[in-house]
Amino acid sequence: MSNSYIIKNVDALQVLDSRGDPTVEVVVETIGGGIGRAIAPAGASRGRYEAVELRDGDMSRFKGRSVLKAVSNVVNYIAPAIQGMDVRRQREIDKVLIQLDGTPNKSRLGVNAILATSLAVAKAAADTARIPLFQYLGGVNAKALPIPMLNIINGGVHAGNELAVQEFMIVPIGFDAFSDAIRAAVEIYKELKAILKSKYGASAINVGDEGGYAPPMKYVREAVEVLKTAIKNCGYDSEKQVRISLDAAASQFYDEDKKVYRVDRNDLTEDKLIEYWRNLATEYSILSIEDPFYEESFEAYAQLRRELKDNVIIVGDDLLVTSVARLSTALKYGSISGVIVKPNQVGTLSETLDFIGVAKARGIHTIVSHRSGESEDSTIAHIAVAINGPFIKTGAPARGERTAKYNELLRIEKYLSGEAMYASKILNI
Repeated sequence: MSNSYIIKNVDALQVLDSRGDPTVEVVVETIGGGIGRAIAPAGASRGRYEAVELRDGDMSRFKGRSVLKAVSNVVNYIAPAIQGMDVRRQREIDKVLIQLDGTPNKSRLGVNAILATSLAVAKAAADTARIPLFQYLGGVNAKALPIPMLNIINGGVHAGNELAVQEFMIVPIGFDAFSDAIRAAVEIYKELKAILKSKYGASAINVGDEGGYAPPMKYVREAVEVLKTAIKNCGYDSEKQVRISLDAAASQFYDEDKKVYRVDRNDLTEDKLIEYWRNLATEYSILSIEDPFYEESFEAYAQLRRELKDNVIIVGDDLLVTSVARLSTALKYGSISGVIVKPNQVGTLSETLDFIGVAKARGIHTIVSHRSGESEDSTIAHIAVAINGPFIKTGAPARGERTAKYNELLRIEKYLSGEAMYASKILNI
C-alpha cells in the first residue's frame, strides 16, 4: 500500500566518525516499517566550493568539533518539514531540504544534517520496498560491480611524511570479478607492508586516515616504484592487471602568492608541473591523476589532458566538488575525463545523481568516493552499483570504515549471483 511509504518519524544522533570526530546520524522510519539509517562523512582535504558542515565550535565539547546544532536542526526543523511525505518522492524531499536551508552552500542547517537525512530517506524507501538500495536506485540494470581504487600509500594532508601527492592507489582492473580484484588488492597491500617494513623500519607501516601506509618518503617516484615492486612481487602486471593511480590534491601544495607547486622539494611552475605529470604518467603507465593542479586551473587540466590524450584519465575533485555548474565549466574547457563523486560535497542524493547523469551523458568516468573521515555507513557502495560504476574509491583494504564498503560490494556480488558483472568489462581502457 502507498501509505506504507509515508514518513512516520525522523530522528538524529551525534555519533563518531573514523577520526573520532562527531558526526550526524539520521534515522527515517516509514509507516510500513521501513528504516533508513545514514551517517554523514567528513573530508580533510576539502575544496573551497564544497557544501559546509555545521559544527558547534564549543571548545568544552570535542574541542569544538561537536555537531549538536546539526542534530538539533534535524529534530527541530527537518523532521517536522518532511514527516508525512512519501519517501519515494526523493527529489521533492531533497528540494524541501534545500529550501529549508536557504543558503547556496548548505551552511544554515549544515550539509552533515542535510545529507544524512537525504540518504536515510532513500534507504527507508528501499527498506520499505524490501529491496537492496542499489536496486531501488538503479533498477534491474544495476549489475556492474565497480573497480576499486585503493589508496595504499598516503602523503599530503593524510600523512606526516614529505610526499606532496596525497594518495598513491592501486587499481585492480584486469580481473573477471570484483571478488578476484579485491583478493589481488589485499595480496599487494600485504606485500607492500613487508617491503616497507624491511626498507624503512616498523614505523613505515603505520596507517593514515584511509588505511594506507605513511612511510618516511620524500619523492613521488619513490612511492610509485615501491608500488610497482609490490605488484610485480605478487605476480601481477602493472600495465594490464593492476594499474597505479594518483590523487595529487594539488591545491594542498600550491603557493597562491608565488604561483608555484612544491613537489619533491622543488618549486614548479604550472608548465613545469605539466611536464612532470606527463613524464611520470608515461614512465609508469599511470591510469589516472586526480586534481593535478590548483582547483581554479581549468585550462591547466585541459592542457595536460590534451598532452596525455586518452592514455590517462584526468580526474576532477576539488576542481568540481560534485557541482553540475563547475562540471559544465570543466566540460567547456575540456579539462577532465573523470570525476570524483562525493555526496557530501553537494549535499543531497538528488544533486549527486544529477551530477553523475551529466558526467555519464558526456562519456566522463565516474568515481564514487568516500571521505577521509568515514563511518560504517556503506551507502556509496550501493550508489556505485546503482550507476554501474565504473569506479569506487574507498581506501585501503583495512580499517572497518573502509572494509565496510568492500564487504558490502562482496555481498552485492553474491546477491546478484550470475548477473553480476565486473565494471572493467564495460570499459575501453
